[in-house]
Amino acid sequence: MMVRSGNLSPVCCPILLLAVSWTVLVSVSAAADSMGYVRRGWHRLLQEGEGCPECEADQCVPPQGCLAGPVRDSCDCCWECGNIEGQICDLDNSNHFYGQCGENLECWLDPGDLRQGEVPEPQCFCLSNQAVCGSDGQTYPQICKFQEAASGNQTSNITLAHEGPCEGVPQIISPPFNIWNITGEDVIFGCEIFAYPMAAIEWRKDGEEMFLPGDDPHISVQFRGGPFKYEVSGWLQIQEIRITDSGVYHCSARNKVGEVSAAASLNVISPDKVSKMETPWRKPQYLVEDYSDDYY
Repeated sequence: MMVRSGNLSPVCCPILLLAVSWTVLVSVSAAADSMGYVRRGWHRLLQEGEGCPECEADQCVPPQGCLAGPVRDSCDCCWECGNIEGQICDLDNSNHFYGQCGENLECWLDPGDLRQGEVPEPQCFCLSNQAVCGSDGQTYPQICKFQEAASGNQTSNITLAHEGPCEGVPQIISPPFNIWNITGEDVIFGCEIFAYPMAAIEWRKDGEEMFLPGDDPHISVQFRGGPFKYEVSGWLQIQEIRITDSGVYHCSARNKVGEVSAAASLNVISPDKVSKMETPWRKPQYLVEDYSDDYY
């Protein structure tokens, strides 16, 4: 077939366009897979085409390391890894692009996008928000997170001990941090605890037997549940700090299983010493995090 410059044969055009389209699809597929943005996507479409071939189950390769368990493919023939929580998924059986959600998961439109007026994307959501206890003694916020941990752990076999959190010694999620400031300023120590059964938080200063605040009017303590389930947050506030307030402060959390503590220091400096410091000084800001949301 001869092709003249600037005048393509009408027979060659469909073939050329088909070849270009196929090349583009393969290139996009390879790029997407290499960057990890699309789990199955184009490969699925290219391999399956418009229909499903006859199922040859003996040719199926069992998937390995599925964090959300295996699911049947779109042709209901072989097993493949289900999508994990938060991953984009196929909302119904009419679409076979992103894949199906795994065990204990369901594909929903993201309610956050709906509230913000954005175009929603279907994502896998866990069907349960009930915490569970693993045989490793760890509490998982729900069954889907436990399943991810159990499937991803290749060194030990983690099993489900029981529904509900594990009883254990409190854990300090966010300890207090060291603070320095000048006299007359206010400072706040914060402490965030996870525990089941729930823990009581107590504050104490080194060298003193009495728990704070005691009878000191310029020291106060506050407690509140959250920010997450089975957590409690506590704050120690010292107003108009003095030199004598310098020292080490301990946040202790105690329940019937045990006790844990963390310490942080307060260094109070007089204004005249600050002016003599060689390093440029910047007044620190100590803010209490706003936990205005509802807690479980």
